[in-house]
Amino acid sequence: MTYHHKATSYTGVRITALAAATALSTLFGTHTATAAQTVVKWMHVETVPAYIKTWEDIAKNYETQHPDVDIQLQFLENEAFKAKLPTLLQSDAAPDFFYSWGGGVLRQQSQTGALMDLTEAMNANGGEWAKTYKPAAVAGLTFDDKIYAVPYRMGTVSFFYNKELFAKAGVKAEDIKTWDDFLGAVKTLKGAGIAPIAGGGGDKWPLHFYWSFLVMRNGGEAVFEAAKNKEGEGFMHPAVIKAGEQLAELGKLQPFQNGYLGANWPQTLGAFGDGRAAMLLGFENTEPNQRKNAGDGKGLAADNIGRFGFPIVEGGAGKATDTLGGLNGWGVSKNASPAAVDFLRFLTSQEMERQMASEGMIIPAAVDAEEGLKNPLMRESADQLAASTWHQNFFDQDLGPSVGRVVNDVSVEILAGQMTAEEGAQAIQDATELE
Repeated sequence: MTYHHKATSYTGVRITALAAATALSTLFGTHTATAAQTVVKWMHVETVPAYIKTWEDIAKNYETQHPDVDIQLQFLENEAFKAKLPTLLQSDAAPDFFYSWGGGVLRQQSQTGALMDLTEAMNANGGEWAKTYKPAAVAGLTFDDKIYAVPYRMGTVSFFYNKELFAKAGVKAEDIKTWDDFLGAVKTLKGAGIAPIAGGGGDKWPLHFYWSFLVMRNGGEAVFEAAKNKEGEGFMHPAVIKAGEQLAELGKLQPFQNGYLGANWPQTLGAFGDGRAAMLLGFENTEPNQRKNAGDGKGLAADNIGRFGFPIVEGGAGKATDTLGGLNGWGVSKNASPAAVDFLRFLTSQEMERQMASEGMIIPAAVDAEEGLKNPLMRESADQLAASTWHQNFFDQDLGPSVGRVVNDVSVEILAGQMTAEEGAQAIQDATELE
C-alpha cells in the first residue's frame, strides 16, 4: 500500500540512537519513547494539491513534536476510496484512521467490528475531548450511545452560479425563492443558449442532491424520518412521490450540459469552472474546487461566483432553513495505536481546524474554529449551517450503502426519463424493507 507522506525510514542509525536513549533513561530512571517508530497510517479523500500540502504540513508538525511517530498519508479520489476501504477494513492492511461520511455507512462499519469505540476516550475527564466539538457533530457520529468517529467538518449543499452568465440571460439569483422560480430560471437560461446546470450523472451521487432536497422540501423532517425508520407509508408517502414528479419535470427541461450522464464529479466541477454551465449544486468548497478542475486551472474568478440555498416548494412541509450536507469525521480502525488516536486529537484540535478553515478547506466541527474562515462563500455556508432548523446528512450516506445506491440510481433514472416517480419511490421502499 503506497502512502503519500514521506515516511521516516527505519535505519540502523536511528534505532541505535533510540536504543542508546532508552539505555540512558533506564540509567537515570526517566521515561522515553519506544525504540522503533510507531507508524500511523491515514487514508483520506483528497485531490487538491494545496490541501494535500496542508495535510502534510500538519503531519510534519506533529512528527516534530513526537519523533517516535511516523505519519503516513494516502490520498485517493472519491470513488477509488469507496471501492478500496471496505476490503482494507477487513484486512491486516487497514489504515489507522480514515475519512468518513458518517450515517448508515459508518453505522454498518461499526456493526462489523472494524471500528474502535471512542466513547471512553472522548468522554474522559468530564468529556474534555468531546466538548472540543459542536454537540451536533458528536451526536451525528454516535450510534447506540457509542462514538465511532472523531468529528472533523460540517458542510451544506447549495447552488453556486456564474454571475456573468446570469446577467447575460437576465436571471437574478435573489428572485429564485421557490421551485417554480428555479424552473423558470432554467428555462430562461436555456432560451439564452446557456446550459443551466452542470450535472454529474456518471458518479450518480451528485444528482441525488436534487431528489433529497425535494423530499425534504415537500415532506419535511417527519416524513423522511418515518420513511427511514420503516414507519407509516415510508418512501411511498405522497410527498416523496411528488418530489420524484418535480425531479422528472426538471429532467424534461434537459437542464444539464451535454454528456452529463457520463460526467464524473471532477468533470462536473470543470464544466462549471469553464463557464459551460451557469449553476452547480455542490459543496461549500465549490469555489476552490472548480478552479482546480477547470481546463485552464484557474476557473471562474471568486467574485464571479454567487450562491443561494435550495428553493422551497410552495405548500411543502420543509423550510428554507432546512439544510442538506455532510457531517464528516475520522473513523478509527479497531487495532489503531494510542499514537494514532493522539495524533487524531491533534489533527482535529481547535488550532488545526481554525487553520484549515482559514485556508478555505472546511467548515470546522471544532467549537469556535469557524472564526478562521476568510472565504466569503464558505462563510455564507457556515452562517447558513448555523441557522439550520434541520441539518440532514446526505441521503445516500444516512440510509446506508445498500439503500443509498438505490437512491443514487433512482435519482439519475428519474432525471433521464427512464423511471417514473412512483417506480423510483417503490424501488427505494423495497430496498429499505430488505435492510
